Parts: sequence; structure tokens; C-alpha cells
Amino acid sequence: MEARDVSDPQLSGIKNQSGVPDALQTCHTAVLGRYIIEGHVPAEDIQRLLKEKPAIAGIGVAGMPIGSPGMEQGARKDPFNTIAFTKNGQQVVFAHH
Repeated sequence: MEARDVSDPQLSGIKNQSGVPDALQTCHTAVLGRYIIEGHVPAEDIQRLLKEKPAIAGIGVAGMPIGSPGMEQGARKDPFNTIAFTKNGQQVVFAHH
């Protein structure tokens, strides 16, 4: 696996080419094989994505929900959804948290 810093315009291009919906775009983006991971996505969702290999462009978590990875605040955990999306704009809940 390789990590790379890219410019904001490059990152925007990657998100747009990959079909990341505007409402899901965050400051955290990963390209993992053929998938885009956007935002504070739990590891178990990424593991499920790689195991099931659905015909989608990627998964993402909008915003920075309290209790999501990297946003821990003690015992507080706000409910949030991981959203699956396709390049043509379809979105569906992938997981509830």
C-alpha cells in the first residue's frame, strides 16, 4: 500500500472521476483497489467491502460524526450511516452505526 499527498485540485479530480457524491466529500479520501473510501469509515465496513466486492464505486461517511473512527469522544457515539455509491449517482445505506 502506498500513501501519497496530492494537491487539492488533484484530490477533487479523483473524487469527481470516482463518483463521490458532493454530500459525502470530506478531507479524507483513500483509493483501495477499485474502490474509493471517503471520510471516517469504520474498518469493519472496509473489510466487508473488500470481502463482498459489490458493484459500486465506493463507500463514505458524511461529516465527522462523534464516535466514528478518529472522532471518538469518550463513550459518546452519535448514530451515522456508511453510504455506498456508484459512479452514476446512486446511493444506498451500506451500514448503520
